[in-house]
Amino acid sequence: MNKKIILVFVIILIIFGIVYFEKMKPKAPDETNIGKNEAEIKEGKFLKAPELVGISGYLNTEEGLKISDLKGKVVLIDFWTYTCINCIRTLPFLVEWDEKYRDDGLVIIGVHTPEFPFEKEYANVKMAMEKYGIKYPVVQDNDYATWNAYKNRYWPHKYLIDAEGFIRYDHIGEGAYDETEKKIQELLGEIGKDVSEGTTEIEDKTPRVRQTPELYAGYEFALPRGQNLGNDGGMKPDEIVDYVLPDRIEKDAIYLEGKWKSNKNDLKAEEEGASIALEFTASAVNIVADSSGDALEMEVFIDDKYVRQAQAGDDVEFDGEKAFVVVDEPRLYNVVRGEYGNYKLKLKTNSEYFSFNAFTFG
Repeated sequence: MNKKIILVFVIILIIFGIVYFEKMKPKAPDETNIGKNEAEIKEGKFLKAPELVGISGYLNTEEGLKISDLKGKVVLIDFWTYTCINCIRTLPFLVEWDEKYRDDGLVIIGVHTPEFPFEKEYANVKMAMEKYGIKYPVVQDNDYATWNAYKNRYWPHKYLIDAEGFIRYDHIGEGAYDETEKKIQELLGEIGKDVSEGTTEIEDKTPRVRQTPELYAGYEFALPRGQNLGNDGGMKPDEIVDYVLPDRIEKDAIYLEGKWKSNKNDLKAEEEGASIALEFTASAVNIVADSSGDALEMEVFIDDKYVRQAQAGDDVEFDGEKAFVVVDEPRLYNVVRGEYGNYKLKLKTNSEYFSFNAFTFG
């Protein structure tokens, strides 16, 4: 009898132990809720949007702009930087949405988080905004404070915040424009706005085919990504090297000819006539380049001949057959735009003040 009582007691203890364990063990991790307290979670599902913090500059808005001051409105946060080709291809949609929904309660805030040092300059950001017709507020997140508050890792990255300040939707990269706009309409509908008249008809230029990946020039960016130069010996951090172009070059790698200095953010020509060679797959090629304040020329060749007008990028000019780009400010320059395919690009500079940070493709 005593043994039966003891057995029953043990079974009861086991049952209580299982129930207690199930109640106390952590829930399956929800990536959006990690590290958040209950006050930050709406109905156990949505996070309270982090505030704008560490802002060093304000454009198209008064200093001190806060998300918390926009309660009752729908807010779209867009992390971008002005030399990012993926960001640039999204801007027409943001500009259109700002014009289309601003009076209905949509507030777009561009959080400009720079990739390269010159993108921290207020004047450069302002110049880019004027070029792309951006009239919505932009804040400069030069020290990545807001970027880190959102635990962000991507350009571009959009967050949609509802009238109560909760993140209801986010999208990384290009594309999904109809989906994003429908979510804007849904959130505006929650504040009593009827904006379901259809989505914006702008061409989506998101690449759909295999192309050469973005290539970085500065060793701090390139080497951790396995993007060393194709030349023998590769990059020599903080050193000047006289590079020789091999007889054969491999695809999707930057090759140099002449004297170049390898810096952490860029590669800088150290003599006139220094050149870059690249075998690529794409229809368009862009280079992020600078001239140290003085205008210079960069000649553009495709398959060992000056690029033809049918394949020339938007920034290419012609003098007879000569094709060149005038580099006069730190920005993204479009050097090739034509039929998709495999090509050999050569860029030749006439100045030792030329430097470049990256190649992007489309």
